[in-house]
Amino acid sequence: MTGQLLLVGLSHRTAPLELRERLAFGEKAATRLEGVLLGGGAPVAQEAVVLSTCNRTELYLRCRDPLQAEGRALAILAQHGRIPPTELAGAIYALRNCEVARHLFRVAAGLESMVLGEAEIQGQVRRAYERAQAAGHTGPLINRLFAAALATGKQVRARTALGESQVSVPSVAVALAGRLLGGLKARRTLIIGAGETAELTAEALARQGVGTVLVANRHAKRARSLAQRFGGSVASWERLPEQLAEADIVLSSTASPHQIVGAEELSVVMAARPQRPLLLIDLAVPRDIDPACASLPGVTLLDVDDLQEAVAENLANREREVPKAELIIERELRRFARFLGEVEVLPTIKELRAQAEAVVAAVLKENASRWETASPADRRRVELVAKTVANRLLHSPTEALRASAGARRHATVEVVRELFGLDGEAGEEQLAVVRELRRRTS
Repeated sequence: MTGQLLLVGLSHRTAPLELRERLAFGEKAATRLEGVLLGGGAPVAQEAVVLSTCNRTELYLRCRDPLQAEGRALAILAQHGRIPPTELAGAIYALRNCEVARHLFRVAAGLESMVLGEAEIQGQVRRAYERAQAAGHTGPLINRLFAAALATGKQVRARTALGESQVSVPSVAVALAGRLLGGLKARRTLIIGAGETAELTAEALARQGVGTVLVANRHAKRARSLAQRFGGSVASWERLPEQLAEADIVLSSTASPHQIVGAEELSVVMAARPQRPLLLIDLAVPRDIDPACASLPGVTLLDVDDLQEAVAENLANREREVPKAELIIERELRRFARFLGEVEVLPTIKELRAQAEAVVAAVLKENASRWETASPADRRRVELVAKTVANRLLHSPTEALRASAGARRHATVEVVRELFGLDGEAGEEQLAVVRELRRRTS
């Protein structure tokens, strides 16, 4: 048999950060884990992809016995994270066959992300799959699954507006700055701070193609690291007033308990740059910029509360797109389900036919001496009758296999294989059938 699809995983929906970070795998570690799942005298699975991001760790497997594979995969994860299996079991979910496909389609489309519709997950899914494929850890079934998921994610983004609205405060801030200033490419931007929010801000600016980005932080090493990652440069913290005088946009996000930019100091800066407006966006809580700065001529000041309304509105826009995305996913899932059904039943049907042909050939050979006086035409008629009888006997089990669906399909396949003595894997012959199915349905 070709085996079944199994997903064993946990995500931000089922596990806290403290647990997820203990089961996070870098690229090399993910490849090693796949090797463990596929290796040994009794492998857990025959194909494997490990998808590990900050919000999820998921094992996508093709296995012969999903129940046994689920237990062994859980034990391996528990051992890796040094977590009691009973504790981990409460955070783990396990899915099979079409439910695996539905979940991965939703993941690739961004419907299962912490930030609804995020674009980054599509690339993360692709990289995980390509890494596992390059390591030789995938096969026909997993290849088809991930190809279908990536194509579905691409369709969702192309045919819906799920990913169009900005839904993080830094990305909304950058988008709003671009609208207020009529574009950002020619603007001189100053980022104050070098923490996580500052990093997201720099990333959003880079996506907008901003040319000049300065990073100011009390710790020069952190500022330098952030600036280098996004093609910016370091601004001296001690010369912050001079940097403010040169900037068009200032985005501040420090963890300082005290204000960084005061109204009195900024009034001096603005006096030195007449006719040049300054946009200040304060992303810090508590605030880095004195609210009184908003009253200064030429200054526009926005804080987190000003941006939250835009975030909520954009998130609502994305949520309205979810039903459209789900329609696309369900349509593609039906297509994958047809493929999965054929993959599961066709090798068994092929083996049934081959077994029947072998039986017919053996019986004809055993009785060849009894037909010494029969003409060639008579021999052909006997052979045709024998084959017809065999085909008609196989008609009902063949139709039952083709008509079965879901869990019932797997049970029907098992019964037919047991009754007709079709033991063991079909090997290369089955893989040839799978490859032909992939060619026909691609």
